Amino acid sequence: MELQFLGTGAGVPVKHRNVMSVALKLLQERNAVWIFDVGEGTQMQILHTSIRPRKIEKIFITHLHGDHLFGLPGLLSSRSFQGGEEKLSSLTIYGPAGIKKFVKTTLSISMTRVNYEIDFYEIPKVGGKIFADDQFEISALPLEHGVLSFGYRVEEKSQEGRLQVNRLQKLGIPFGPLFGKLKKGEKVTLTDGRVLDGKDFVGEKKPGRTLVIIGDTRKSEQAISLAKDADVLVHEATFEDGKEKKARRYFHSTTTQAAEIAKAAGVQKLILTHYSARYSNQDLKLLRKQAQEIFAEVITVKDLDEIEIPAKF
Repeated sequence: MELQFLGTGAGVPVKHRNVMSVALKLLQERNAVWIFDVGEGTQMQILHTSIRPRKIEKIFITHLHGDHLFGLPGLLSSRSFQGGEEKLSSLTIYGPAGIKKFVKTTLSISMTRVNYEIDFYEIPKVGGKIFADDQFEISALPLEHGVLSFGYRVEEKSQEGRLQVNRLQKLGIPFGPLFGKLKKGEKVTLTDGRVLDGKDFVGEKKPGRTLVIIGDTRKSEQAISLAKDADVLVHEATFEDGKEKKARRYFHSTTTQAAEIAKAAGVQKLILTHYSARYSNQDLKLLRKQAQEIFAEVITVKDLDEIEIPAKF
């Protein structure tokens, strides 16, 4: 599980920073990539990465402001060219009400045809669970912005412990169907009369990881609730410390407000992004230092930075 930041800017692109987009690379977990927000120029940023658009399985839009949305039609169109004549797998887009109309309208007016199915999930205003399978569960909560804006919580489910093969081999148990039964925790009787309980030969469950990505927002209780005990929190930091009045007026957050959210939620690591165009990459050290006065584990990312979220053992 790895994050790559395709764009880290707020409002408009600048020479050193594109507007918002974050890729969650789940290549080992499910051979797929999930994208959170698709600001203008996202597909150009992808060209500088190892991401293959055909592997994009899900796209999550936090809200319908252009700096989080305008790159979506182009990315959807370009994805069609990844498979040649082969029909690609379907893709699901999650977002506030209106996302389906936006995509359908832009593709229709530009007479763009895609060679794969696009499914839409328009999230209710109150949020809630929006996806679950045997690997992941995703929920969304509305935040405080000028328009309906969601934060997303991605929870990886616990994985079953590994079968302790070496122990079984030392007991003279041959590879075969018995291994499968023991892995399921079943009891098996050997030809010599010995009874083995699978529960004694399976390691502890490996806890899953939790990632929270907060869309544009003022400092809010919803953000704390969504981020509770997360391993990684990605939070906007549009303004520096001391600009709280301005942040509130524009429905955004400061570096210190993001750190306060991380501290209150008890997260392990805070990643700051979505910086105002007024800040250069050289300013990121200052922004990080401001947040660290409240919460120690802070990273300020630049475009194309990659952050691994290691498995728990």
